[in-house]
Amino acid sequence: MPLYLREDDVDELLSAALAIEAVEECFGRLAREQVDNRPRFRIRLDGGLMHTMAAADLELGVSGLKTYAGFKAGSTFVVVLFAVDRPEVLALIEADRLGQRRTGAASGVAARHLARPGSTTLGVIGCGWQAESQVESIRAAVPSIERVLAFCRDEGRRESFCQRLGAEPVGYHRDAAAADIVVTATTSRDPVLRGEWLKPGTLVCAIGANRIQARELDNKVVTRAAFICCDSREQAAIEAGDLAEPVEQGVLDWLEVHELSDVVSGAVSGRQCDGDIVLFKSLGIAAEDLAVAKLVLDRAIERGIGTQL
Repeated sequence: MPLYLREDDVDELLSAALAIEAVEECFGRLAREQVDNRPRFRIRLDGGLMHTMAAADLELGVSGLKTYAGFKAGSTFVVVLFAVDRPEVLALIEADRLGQRRTGAASGVAARHLARPGSTTLGVIGCGWQAESQVESIRAAVPSIERVLAFCRDEGRRESFCQRLGAEPVGYHRDAAAADIVVTATTSRDPVLRGEWLKPGTLVCAIGANRIQARELDNKVVTRAAFICCDSREQAAIEAGDLAEPVEQGVLDWLEVHELSDVVSGAVSGRQCDGDIVLFKSLGIAAEDLAVAKLVLDRAIERGIGTQL
């Protein structure tokens, strides 16, 4: 019988630290070719879109999908987990919090492997739902972080975000971009981060734009980056305007774009020196969702949480 887990269950069972470990292990399995991941596709609805992404993780023992219906009024997310060796549905998991935590965890993994050693400041451009998990996860992954600088255009939202997360509000994009690690977590279609603002040694985690028509980064961020990686090159080619447009313009070549799994596995070294600017373009892939969903399911079974369907 499948187990049904609600958002409150996920919130109780999935911490930032646990999500980081699950996602880091997922990238290791991706490097070992134990995971078959499929990019997100979208289906038009009446005033909205249905988004679906799927993967099978043979080593973890699960396959499944995350799907969500998005409208102006909001979105509803669910992960369905199947066994890989028998025709069985294991779980149905409400997945808004799960997706938020796994997105933060991917940046946490990138920061753990690619941030300049001794980084003390984190700058966040965007003060929404996803930005909260970015701060939480990068703090967990990089214990040397001492200050968080946050900017968004809505002053009230900025102040509230900073009060909840112990961050410092700043008045301009450029102020947040002066940090050792810079996260862009916006819904902007146009660049919010300029390469000229970045100091040597910065790690940029661009997590907001996942449509080919949208960009958070200008070309100079890309040209200044000594190392560029993403969670999936296949998905980036159809979703990441921040990379695909520079490729089309001849500013970047896909051969210069690595996958984070190669960094985690040690196949590529990533940062070569403290002064390198490094870029991680995060899109959120189904393999990550499966990894944290399986963790949530295992913990729910151990603690007797959830509803049998």
